Amino acid sequence: MNVELYHAVDREQLAKDIDAIQKDILRETSMSDFEHLQKIERWGKICSAIGYGTAWIAPNPISAYLISQGNFTRWTTIAHHVLHRGYDKIEGIPPEYTSKKFGRGWRRYLDWIDWMHPNAWDKEHNDIHHYHLGEEIDPDQVEYNMETLRGSNIPRWGRYLLLGVMAATWKVFYYAPSTLTEMRALEAKKAGRPWVETTRADKWNPFKPAGRDLWISCLLPYSIVRFGVIPLLFFPLGAVAITNVIINSLIAEVMTNLHSFLVIGPNHTGDDVCMFKEKASSKGEFYLRQIVGSVNYPTGTNLLDFLHGWLNYQIEHHLWPDMAASQYQKVQPRVKAVCEKHNIPYIQESVFKRLWKTLDVMVGKTSMLKPA
Repeated sequence: MNVELYHAVDREQLAKDIDAIQKDILRETSMSDFEHLQKIERWGKICSAIGYGTAWIAPNPISAYLISQGNFTRWTTIAHHVLHRGYDKIEGIPPEYTSKKFGRGWRRYLDWIDWMHPNAWDKEHNDIHHYHLGEEIDPDQVEYNMETLRGSNIPRWGRYLLLGVMAATWKVFYYAPSTLTEMRALEAKKAGRPWVETTRADKWNPFKPAGRDLWISCLLPYSIVRFGVIPLLFFPLGAVAITNVIINSLIAEVMTNLHSFLVIGPNHTGDDVCMFKEKASSKGEFYLRQIVGSVNYPTGTNLLDFLHGWLNYQIEHHLWPDMAASQYQKVQPRVKAVCEKHNIPYIQESVFKRLWKTLDVMVGKTSMLKPA
């Protein structure tokens, strides 16, 4: 989006048009939206059940993928939308599907056990990322985060190779420490305590306060459940069965990392996507940034959306993060029409095409747009 086109958008009218869509959709939100979530939740649980139900037989990619898909769905579709308060306003739903109960305290082990602590991911993603999209303060702004690699002396082919390793491990090495750090920084600010960023080594050192916090809050709970408790459930079938489940779980972990990197990384990255220096000054400006700073993938069917973790509606999700997942299918055509009305680029392409654009930015081959 060029600078002239960006500044020519009527922010006030854009805000009115976007708010009108929101008003209509919120009026339609009902128990059927929660029932849709339950259906998708069942799909994810079925994948997990079949995956683990066959994982003990032998190491194989099918069982590993099904375990991975169940894990992926639990994060990107269920935890993501529930913690965003997407179902809080629906009367009569079980309290554990509201943002105040889901994954909180001991329910973490029932609702969403992952490398990230639910409270930490809620603060980092739902609060900071969503309301500072594309700014330097955005913890998920790819170009800022990759400055060291972009400016390194490593040959470009080597940079792409490093990104492959990172993509296979990024939940544990990026999301777990990043989200926890943001939560601790916010807690310190709220309590009026000074916050000093620790070194990368200290964050991982279990003998240092920050490292101990990371291990106790994030790494150990997930590792114990995923690679200890669950495999031991197959004890009656023998040591070989336990070993096979552990191997398939490790393969699934790599698959989940690659799958989530594929659909999350390109959401806000590319040489045709905008980044910003300062906070939005108005509602219309905020809405405009969510559109030109986000990317959609193909949309429209439950199966397609299930495989994308509902992250294929990133433009609509950033306009209304607290919307039920099923509503994005309804609003997407209307948002696209509003963009056409205001001559705003609405980027919607294959996730694989967007991946290459993202990798090019990460290695420094291209850079993102900076219209403001």
